Amino acid sequence: MEVQETRVQTDRIFTIPNILSMARLAGVPLFLWLILEGYDGWALAVLMFSGISDYLDGKLARRWNQISNLGRLLDPAADRLYVLTTLFGLTWRGILPLWLTGLLLAREAMLLVMVWILRRHGYPPPQVNFLGKAATFNLMYAFPLLLLSEGTGWLAWTASVFGWAFAGWGTTLYWWAGILYVVQVRRLVKADATAD
Repeated sequence: MEVQETRVQTDRIFTIPNILSMARLAGVPLFLWLILEGYDGWALAVLMFSGISDYLDGKLARRWNQISNLGRLLDPAADRLYVLTTLFGLTWRGILPLWLTGLLLAREAMLLVMVWILRRHGYPPPQVNFLGKAATFNLMYAFPLLLLSEGTGWLAWTASVFGWAFAGWGTTLYWWAGILYVVQVRRLVKADATAD
């Protein structure tokens, strides 16, 4: 299996990238409360902070040689929690249809099975690849736009058009990245079986 290994450059916990990821994680319950209570403006602000910090933590970690094991765990965890929380909130509010939520949750369930299989064979979860990051990026644009589309007027209409476009691209890329993970896991398990 071609695992994309990013070389750990520091064991420090309190680096700027890790603090950004921790702040993103802390924002998850706040975001959920805001969206469920209908504070859409504040929910959008938290979601925008999440998107900006998601971009910055990886960029700064590479630029400042602050890639750490903790950061490699926090970043994808925060991404997944925001996606799941947003899915729940937007579905609860009736903004996202159940079929789309089901499609995205099915992909998450598939990856959980793959991680379980990897652990059984003594391997860590696969690193987040560019395709997975692009999928999350598209979904993190789609969700606030779909939230904005709940209003009226030209802004809501424009947000709806672009929101559904990003949702379509994001869902497609999300599944594509998931299928690539399945292929990687299958190759690894097959290689282990022939090595025995």
